[in-house]
This record gives sequence, structure tokens and C-alpha cells, in this order.
Amino acid sequence: MDNKFWTYEDQAVELTLEWAKERTVSGSDPKTTALSAKELREKVGQTITDDGLGPKKALEIFETLNRATRSADDPMNFAYIPSAPTKAAVAFDEVVSAANVFGGIWECGAGAIFAENQVIDWIKENLAWPDEAVGTFVSGGTHGNLSALACARDHAKNVWKNEGKYPNGRPSDGYKLIISKDTHSSVKTIAKVLDVDVLTAETDENGRMTGHAVERLIKENEGIFAVVATTGTTNTGSIDHIESISKVCKKYNIWLHIDGAYGGAGILAPSVRDLYKGIEDADSFIVDPHKWLFAPYDCCCLVYRSPKNVYQTFSQHAEYLDGVDHSQSNPSDMAIHLSRRTRGLPLWYSLVTYGRKKYTEAIELCIANAKKCAKAIKNTDHLELVMEPSLSIVVFKRKAWEKEDYDAWSKNLALNGKLLCLPSSIDGETILRLAFLNPNTDIDKAIDMIIETTK
Repeated sequence: MDNKFWTYEDQAVELTLEWAKERTVSGSDPKTTALSAKELREKVGQTITDDGLGPKKALEIFETLNRATRSADDPMNFAYIPSAPTKAAVAFDEVVSAANVFGGIWECGAGAIFAENQVIDWIKENLAWPDEAVGTFVSGGTHGNLSALACARDHAKNVWKNEGKYPNGRPSDGYKLIISKDTHSSVKTIAKVLDVDVLTAETDENGRMTGHAVERLIKENEGIFAVVATTGTTNTGSIDHIESISKVCKKYNIWLHIDGAYGGAGILAPSVRDLYKGIEDADSFIVDPHKWLFAPYDCCCLVYRSPKNVYQTFSQHAEYLDGVDHSQSNPSDMAIHLSRRTRGLPLWYSLVTYGRKKYTEAIELCIANAKKCAKAIKNTDHLELVMEPSLSIVVFKRKAWEKEDYDAWSKNLALNGKLLCLPSSIDGETILRLAFLNPNTDIDKAIDMIIETTK
């Protein structure tokens, strides 16, 4: 006699895993695109009912809903910062869900956390950071930046309190954070959450924040607890001058955080590694594997140079946690979280499957594709390259076009499932940007389509 409480379970498992397998193998539909809430309501109606609709009907509804999403992993998707995970990583995400490991503390998730830590060690090795550095995986760059900057503020508070610089380590006019105008928008939101003031440093002609600009703000202001430098801005792919910034931060004993959510993966590419000089002296670093390390959403790798600073900030203690061994690698001691899935495992599995060299080759290929596209644009009469690509983002514009022309061109290609490229802007001027993050992109096809459709 079957005494299971939940009905349909075997059928639900069979149907969903078969769908996941087919989707993983076949890839996405390039024509999928957003619909309004009104349109979706008309298509699927009320989906949550008292008695349920059964797994088959539920999956049919999801198929309809899924066709109203953008295909982040399509080889011709160059909008935002797309995600192009390996099929191995996507498939292993199913394993992670099925294993249902609590990854907050070592006692519950030792094996899975050990595997994640091997990925952390790989990142540390490429950063040239000391063995004592620690890290964990959180949901995304915003969460990673928030945790790193919370740690930085807490560290500054403790230092200033011990030095007697400020009463209880708190500056009378508040804590201050230095960013550039091109720092990711989430950092300003994080500043609100942390109740800190933002100081914006000027950038040079290449869109880079420099040590000179940072030092000027330090000399003019008190209470600066951290500097956020970006390795690969979202809009243009520019990399701040890390080497000069790191020297200034070391001189004034200020925490340097590296936001490498997109471009941090470039440390794996010998062709651009010199652009990251100085990163070995930073205090914290993030990179989003779901961006340019070919893992599925959602995954951010967060690494700290000193475990002492981290544990002082985040270690959780409560009656029900009294038995937790804090001498082990507990992810809950390293960020603003306790419950967490072991989201670093899909990247681990993919790395184990394909090897480090394959990852380097994939990133180098994306960089080469961007350079090839930039060269082709410069060779046209009707397009203009805005700046040389630092990494894998190409920024260009169509001569004599207005914003309406850009919008119409972008919408037409998207609805036809040919190419996804959304207009952006630099200093108020409309531009187009292509983010090459998928090594499966047919670069010649992409270049031909861009050049021909913009004539």
C-alpha cells in the first residue's frame, strides 16, 4: 500500500527531468521574448488552484511561460551580460537540486563545500593570493559586493576604534566609499543599505578610475573605509587601473574591493592578464560564474584575503548553532547568509569535466571575437567604433541614427530571433554594445548580420 502524502510524484519527476534533459541538449529558442503581465494572464489564467492541475498540465503551462523569457544562453544573444553555461554545468545543477545539501555549515555539507573550496583555491591561485584567503559562493554580484563591503566597513570600524581615531570607530559625518561613475549600479544601492556615503572618482579618457583620482578624494575626505575598483564595467568592459589604485589603498590603509562580476574571469586569459596588475594586493574580490565562467544562474564567487576580518564580521552564534565547529570552512561565516544551496558545484563539475585549459581557451576566444568584430566595424563606412575593447564587450554606433532608429533595429532582430543587441548610452549618447561571452558564437555570422542590417 502506498502511503505517500504527495500524489503525482513519480510522474512529476519523470516529466520534469525529461524536459530538462531535452532543453539541456537542444538549447534555447532564440525567438523567446518578454510579454506583458496582461498577455500572460490571458494565455495561462490562474495557475494555482485548490486541488492542483497535475504535473502534466503544470509543465504545459510552464512551456507557455518559458516562451515569454529571453534566451540568455543563445549564441546570438549579446545583450546585457548574457549567460552561456556549459551543458555539463547545467546538467549538474539538477544534481545539486536533487542532492538538496544544506551548504551553510561544514557539518551538514562537508563534501559539497570541499568541492566548492577547490574552485575557490583555483580563483585564489589566479589572483596570486595567499593560501589563508577564504571564500564562498553567494547568489550574485550584488550579494557578493554587499558582503565584501559590510566586512570592509566592520574592519575599518574596529581599526579606528582601536586607534582612537573616531569615537567607537564611527566617523562623525559617516562612513564613505569611493567608486567611479561606471561602477555597477548595485553598489550605490548597497551604500544605501549600509548607510554609507558615496564619493565618485573621475575616470580617464578610457573610462578607467586611477590611483591619482582616488588619492585626491582620500586627501579631501575623512572616514573612507573602502574603494571599489571594477575589472570589466558592464557597459563598456573597461578595467580600472588596479595597480595604481592598490598602491594608494595600501598607502592609506584602505580596503580595496574588486568588482569583477563580469570581467574578473579575464584573469584566466594570458592575453589580458597585465590589465589586472595590482589585483594581488586587493582585500576582497568577486566574480560571477554565471556571467563569463560558463555556469548557470545564480552564482557569485566571493573571496577575501584575510579570514580574520571575515569571521569577525559574519560568524553566527545562537543556541541551536552552539555545536557548529567554526574551525572548519563554514560558508555562513563568510557572507550575509546562513541557509544556502551549494551553487558553486555546477562550476566545479564543469571544471573537473573540461579542465582549466579549456576555460582559458574559451575566454581567449571571446576576447578574440570581440577584437575581430571591432576591426570589422572600423572597416565600414556607416558604423563607428566608440572605443577599443578591453575584454569582450564591443561598443559602437551607427552614423546618423537617432535613438528611435536604434530601438527599431534592435526590436526587429529580437522578434525575428536573429540577434539580441539592446541600445545603451555613454554620457547621454545612444550606442550599441555587444557582449561576447559565448564561445559557441559564430563570429562571422554575427559580424555579417550586424553590418548588413545597419546599412
